[in-house]
Formats: sequence, structure tokens, C-alpha cells
Amino acid sequence: MAATSRGAGDRSGSAQAPAAQTERRADARRNIRSILDAAQLCLARDADASVADIAKAAGVGRVTLYGHFKTRADLVDAVLTRTMEQSDAALDATDTTGDPGQALTRLVGASWQIVHQFHSVLQAAQRELPPERIRAVHDRTLQRVQTIVDNGRRAGVFRDDLPERWLVTTVFSLMHAAAEDTAAGRLDAGDAARVVSATLLAALTAPGAAVPTPAP
Repeated sequence: MAATSRGAGDRSGSAQAPAAQTERRADARRNIRSILDAAQLCLARDADASVADIAKAAGVGRVTLYGHFKTRADLVDAVLTRTMEQSDAALDATDTTGDPGQALTRLVGASWQIVHQFHSVLQAAQRELPPERIRAVHDRTLQRVQTIVDNGRRAGVFRDDLPERWLVTTVFSLMHAAAEDTAAGRLDAGDAARVVSATLLAALTAPGAAVPTPAP
């Protein structure tokens, strides 16, 4: 009888172990979500937000935070990746077909709202991550830009005397330069999308062609 009782206890313990592991994994997912939520908010307000500030906002201890993100750079990388994934989902609704100039203007308008809102997150990333990593995280957005540029070159409305990748880099760099100037008070945030669009259309339009006016 004793052996039977002991065997039943072993089976009960074996059944409880997977349940405990599942609960621990669920707790870990909740903690990661809370940390990323807090980090995104904190870094959007202050690019220099500390790990202690983020842990406090997330309602977890620093040990717990470091258990999921070994360094502040790892955390910033995760926040930047998450921010860009959310941005890509929002940009999916932007019409990038039709006239290339108008498509570029629409993409700039939609992108500007995101760049302006999360500029401090990018600043934090620029201080913690290598430039090639930041560029890679923007890959999907840059692919959208490249498609528009390619369509414009094929249609003869965008210049083809300069490398295509350089034109894409120009778009990427100017958007972030506008965010820098807005943060510094040198550019009105409400007018930034128009200014960026007008500048890009002037830079990308084929030599000798009339530069279009950005659509409102």
C-alpha cells in the first residue's frame, strides 16, 4: 500500500510541474510586457531615462528587469524594435500607390507623426546602438520609401542620375533631421511634414522638370 501511495504522489508531482512552468512563463511574459510598456513611455519622455526609473514605472525590481534585459542597450533595442513594429502597422494603412510625388507626400505625413512622437526613443537608441542596427530596424519603412522612389524613377518624375539608395538615405536622414530641429525649437512641428515633403520633392524631382507642390 505504501508503494502505491508513493507512486500516486510522484504522478501528482509530475502533473503539477508543467503547470508551474506554464505559470512562470506567463509571469515572465507579463513582466516583459510591463517593462516594455514602461520603457516606451519613459524613453518617449526622456531619452536618458534610467533603468531604475523604468523598473519603478513597470512595477518591477531592477533584478527582475535585468533578468529579461541584460543591459540598458538591450532594453533600448527592444523598445526601438517594438516602436517600429507598431509604426509599420500604422503605415500599412497609408496609400503609397499612384503618383509618386503624392505617394511620397502621404508617406511623409504619416511617418512624421510617428517620428515626432517617438523622437526621444530614437535619441536613446542613437546613444546606445550602432548606426547599422538602427538602420536595420527601419528596414520595412525604408522599403516603402524605396518602392516609391523606384516607381518615380521608372515614371521619369524622380531623378535617375544619382544612386537609388542615396535617395532613400536622403529621405531617412531628412525626416530625422526635422525631428531634431523640431525638438530644438527651430522648426514648427505642425508645419514639419509640409517642409520635409517640399524639400524632398525638390531633391528627388528629375533635373529640368517642374517641382510639384506637396499635396495638403
